[in-house]
Order: sequence, then C-alpha cells, then structure tokens
Amino acid sequence: MINRLAGQAKGFVRSRLTAAEIHRRQLPAYQTTTTQATTPAVYYLAPDNSRPSGGVRVIYRHVDLLNEMGVRAHVLHKDPTFRCTWFANQTPVVGAADTVLGPRDILVVPEWYGPGLAAAPAGPRIVVFNQRAYDTFDHIPYAETGPGAPYADLPAMTALLAVSDDNVDLLRYAFPGIPVHLTRNVVDPQVFTPGPWPRRQQIAYVGHRRADERDHLLHILRSRGVLDGWDLTLIAGRTEQQTAEIMRGCAIFLSFSDREGFGMPPAEAMAAGAYVVGYPGLAGREFFDPTHCSPVPDGDLLGYARAVEDACTTWLTEPAALAKRAGVASEAIRRRYTVAGLRDDLAAFYPPLLAAG
Repeated sequence: MINRLAGQAKGFVRSRLTAAEIHRRQLPAYQTTTTQATTPAVYYLAPDNSRPSGGVRVIYRHVDLLNEMGVRAHVLHKDPTFRCTWFANQTPVVGAADTVLGPRDILVVPEWYGPGLAAAPAGPRIVVFNQRAYDTFDHIPYAETGPGAPYADLPAMTALLAVSDDNVDLLRYAFPGIPVHLTRNVVDPQVFTPGPWPRRQQIAYVGHRRADERDHLLHILRSRGVLDGWDLTLIAGRTEQQTAEIMRGCAIFLSFSDREGFGMPPAEAMAAGAYVVGYPGLAGREFFDPTHCSPVPDGDLLGYARAVEDACTTWLTEPAALAKRAGVASEAIRRRYTVAGLRDDLAAFYPPLLAAG
C-alpha cells in the first residue's frame, strides 16, 4: 500500500510565519509504503538552495561517506533535477516525488523544517539532523505547543544528530527522551590547505552574521587608524575553492559567529592558516584555543576592537609570531575535524540503527 504526502500546510505549527515561509519549510511530497521491498536506505532531505551553504555541503558529505561504507544513501531534493553545483560532487540525488520510503528506511530532516514536522506522514523512521541547535525552537510558539515540541509528538522520531559538543549537550538537556549523537564536521584538508607566510595585508570575513556589530567594529578600527593599509575582503557568494583561496592568502580572519551549530568559517580559516580573531559563537569554543587565536567574549565590542588592533600590530612588528600561532591552529583543526573521524561517527550510528529496523 502506497500513500503520498500531499505537501499542504495541514498539521503545520501555527506561528507568525508568512505563507511563503510556510511553503519553504514544508516537507516536500514523497511516497510511503507499509511494506519494505528492498534493503533499507537513508535519505537526507536538503533544500533546493543554489547558494553556497555549509549545512548542505555537510549533508552531501554524509551521503557520500555512507555509500562508501556500503550503506544505501541519497540526498532528497524537491526538484528531481536539482543538484548543488558550488562544490564538486557526484553524490546520489533523487527527487522527493519519485521516491518511495518504507517503514525501515530513515528520513533525515534538517532542523530548519521543524515547524512542518507535524505534517510528516506515517512511514519511515525520522532522524533530525540539527546543525543549529539554537534555532530549534524558531517559529515554535510556546503557548500553542506541548512539552518537547517540535519533536516529542512524532511517532517516527528516532534520534537527533548534532555537529558540535556544545549542541549535543544542549539537545540532550532539552530532549531527555530522545537519543542524541555527535557527527563531527569535516574541514576538507584538500581544499582548506594552509597557505604560506608572510601574507598580504588583508583582513577577510563572511557577511551573513551580525552585520550591525561588524559595521560598528569596522567604524571603530577605521577611526583609530588600525585599518590603514589593510585590504578588507567580504567573502560572500563564493564557491568553496574561491573561499579557500581567500583564506589561504589573508593574514587575519574576523569571526562573527553567533550561537552557532559549529561555526565552519573560522574553522576553515584556521585550517587555511589565517590568524582568527573574534566570537566563537558558543559551539566554536571547542576549537577557539586562545594559545593560537584571539577569542572574544560574546558581545564585547571593545574587546573585539582591541584584539584586532593587537593582531594587526603583531602582523606589522612580529609577523613570525603571528604566523607561528596561525600554524598551530591550522594543525589542530586539520588533525581534529577529519573525514576519518566523521566516518567513525556515522559507522557508530547508522549500521546498528538500520539493523534494528
């Protein structure tokens, strides 16, 4: 027997979301069956987003590694012709409407779809891949939902995955009845290779976090003359390779992380050998070691300005000292966030779950 999820907003958590946003956060229509005709498979739902997005890149990497391990896995897009092209991949991709999910299959859903999970039909087991635990309750109104929303009332809810120690701890505390597992992030060692020093007098940063605070910081630094002679580079809309090239060449990278699931840009900048200054974003505390970078307490704008000025001064007066600290950071990141480590995490989670189904 095959049922089809119609994709309407029925069962959608009511909130202040606009109709367009509700549409974007709906699970796409897929088919379900009460019988399992084939070996169970893992399907990672991903938005049809053509813009560079670290979270989607992580989803593709999970699927690639699972297939390498002998686990059938696919990325599930709404549009059957869609594939991310801003990084090189040959990842198995399927369209939702063309896919039939059985009761032993696993549907992995990003936390971003949380407000629409109540509309998920009976069928596959559900794992929520929560790459931003601090966004879990966005658009989940307290007065209109019960304890454990948006996950507790889902009959097929099986487990949560998270990408940092900080987020694992938060989710285990918030949802004590749901298993939570770590699947560590990977900083690609073939892409984010450390560039040589001495480096250009360049400061780089990404632009999708804390824009007002960033502008305040830059105003302060310019007012003091700290930015004289420095090239400021905003990294936005770049491919993975282009981003890595900028990070390999800049002397200083500014982190504006804010309640992150992990905080990939500063980790990638460290791996590429840039000296990182700024906010760890809570989850980044696991790799923002003050012996090899300059972490700043969240919201401490004065402390941030002083840390940037210190780094710029060191680049001018003792470049070898800054280069040494940046090199230690690069080695630490490239040693900790590896493909082998993620493969171990996936192997510890999926084969037992599939066998138990």
